[in-house]
Amino acid sequence: MKLLLKILFTLIALIVLLGIFYSTEIKRLNHVLHLFDAEHIVENFRSFDQIMPVARLSPSDKPFVYPKGKSQLSIPANFVFNGNNMRSDDFMKDTKTTGLMVIQNDTVVYEKYYLGNRDTTKNISWSMAKSFLSALVGIAYDEGLIKSLDQTVDEYCPILKGSGYEGVTIKNTLQMSTGIGFNEDYGDFFSDINRWGRGFAMGKSQDEFAATLKNERPQGTYNHYVSINTHVLGMVLTKATGKSVTEYMQEKFWTPMGMQDVAYYIIDKNKMEGVLGLLNATMRDYAKMGSLYLNQGKFNGKQIVPTEWVRASVTPDAAHLMPGDNDSSTNIYGYGYQWWIPASDEGEFMAQGVYNQNIYINPTTKTVIVKLSANDRYTDPNFLPSQSVVALAFFRRIANKAKTMSLH
Repeated sequence: MKLLLKILFTLIALIVLLGIFYSTEIKRLNHVLHLFDAEHIVENFRSFDQIMPVARLSPSDKPFVYPKGKSQLSIPANFVFNGNNMRSDDFMKDTKTTGLMVIQNDTVVYEKYYLGNRDTTKNISWSMAKSFLSALVGIAYDEGLIKSLDQTVDEYCPILKGSGYEGVTIKNTLQMSTGIGFNEDYGDFFSDINRWGRGFAMGKSQDEFAATLKNERPQGTYNHYVSINTHVLGMVLTKATGKSVTEYMQEKFWTPMGMQDVAYYIIDKNKMEGVLGLLNATMRDYAKMGSLYLNQGKFNGKQIVPTEWVRASVTPDAAHLMPGDNDSSTNIYGYGYQWWIPASDEGEFMAQGVYNQNIYINPTTKTVIVKLSANDRYTDPNFLPSQSVVALAFFRRIANKAKTMSLH
């Protein structure tokens, strides 16, 4: 009995000590485990800096403020998806929309916030952040800091030698065609992306995680979405520029773009940014990314991203990257350099994040739409409003109506 009591007291002492020494990590892990709970998800999506370490981006000293249109858009009451009439208000509520903004001809025609978000709320981007990282890679490539997209990622990052990324080109990494085996299912507790998330919360290195991944098919032959591919691009960018992603973005992108508000990346223990989805910014500043790409890399009179890079970013250039039914892709959308491309006659493309974050760009109608959300039912495969193709139908209806406004 005395031995059992000693063992019990020893275990209790160890648990207490672990709680003391790892209290921060335990709090972060608990936050991640309850991140998407229905009663907390909205607040969680706008308050990561209260519990996670971050690297901040400062507002531009010459902020750009969108002009407001003389006429404001009324969101269409209905839109059609697969022949079914859907109510816009129901769709917005079902996906727990926290913000919706419509830019028509570089002018704000609609801007509204919901569920406690405001114009100064910094909301997590999730995978919309990938499109921002792509822009930075394009700038570095234009500056000659990245010599060729045919270079392999392990040339810049020796830690990746011996991993599935050895020999994989930068271009195939940009186009989600690395051949890396990866489970991106957010609804599966044991999926690779959720293993990464729990490790990140505990302070583990993203670089080391990337180096554990293995290749399952030849690169450049199959479009399979792997979020860690974007982290690898971030690794390449930091090696090529000699700067952190935050430093490079501040200098080459955030300040020149005239961003209005503070933004931040959540960072790991090595102070590496979560470039695959952990950028947090205001809706107005997310919209500027849409306007930038709508205008071929030029914003407010400045060429920020090379025109050639923008065009290549939103143009599928191989069979496995094409939109539609595609045996060489896991998605109905086409893919470019970290941008989604639907089958379209209007040249549309999108930045998308899980839980229904979107930047939609339509070059034909001259429309940019940003939708921020905190949809706690996102991982339910039977919940129709969560599906990206439904959001696309909603955006197309808005863009067509916004276009008619500009004709009057």
